[in-house]
Amino acid sequence: MTTHEAAPAKVNLYLHVTGRRPDGYHLLDSLAVFGPAADRVSAGAGEGLTLTLDGPFGVALQAEADNLVLRAARLLAESAGVEPRAALRLTKRLPVASGIGGGSADAAAALRALARLWGVSVPLEPLAAKLGADVPVCVASRPARMRGVGEVLDAAPGLPRCALLLVNPGVALPTPEVFWARQGGFRPEAALPASWPDAEAMARDLRALANDLEPPAIALRPVIAEVLAAIAAQPGCLLARMSGSGATCFGLFADAALAEAAARALPAAWWREAGGLYEAGPASLKDMRPGGV
Repeated sequence: MTTHEAAPAKVNLYLHVTGRRPDGYHLLDSLAVFGPAADRVSAGAGEGLTLTLDGPFGVALQAEADNLVLRAARLLAESAGVEPRAALRLTKRLPVASGIGGGSADAAAALRALARLWGVSVPLEPLAAKLGADVPVCVASRPARMRGVGEVLDAAPGLPRCALLLVNPGVALPTPEVFWARQGGFRPEAALPASWPDAEAMARDLRALANDLEPPAIALRPVIAEVLAAIAAQPGCLLARMSGSGATCFGLFADAALAEAAARALPAAWWREAGGLYEAGPASLKDMRPGGV
């Protein structure tokens, strides 16, 4: 038996830095959705615990002594009281250190795949929180409002039909560097509606918000500003913004055809993916009620 799980890109439609805890971790408010690109995690029977890497960005992880996927596997095995035996394969299609939660999505996918392979039934979200702030939201891979350091999750407002264009100029940008470079105070949490009737209304409200990590990221990697300008210039683009701590940027479009046309128009040297929002995933957030603040 081999199980397979998609690990879709997490995209922050806005990201406000709202405060800072005494331990130095920043408090955030963000609306996360899952985009048209994904890694893939497969898990099959094995004598021990092994991980094989492939895909266009797999080589970037070869030097890691302890991949987050392996950490997730050991944590699940310990929690469930089973031997950590599995042959894992990570097909890496998302750029590394790019602000779209690739490593977190991979860890969450590993938890889901191994829970099925081993036949264990344990709550995955508490385990995910031990692996990183972005991992809990990636367990369900569904739109969610993120607060705290990322571990406080509520249902997202009702989202309209829309599409995303994801673009990365081929530069890695570690998250700590961006927070160290950030200047200024804090921003209040956003007031969101219960739902948006269409993509144009959603973009209008999102334009009044921001990604507070975008200015320091641009200061560190000026090419991000070039990417944002190129996305914004595409026909049908309703919003161009950086995701997470960068350097991946996104464009919001009313439909997938417009987003895909924009992807074809951008430089081939850049990584580009376009399409509708990712909709699959377990229903661990199904009982959360959408609403604003």
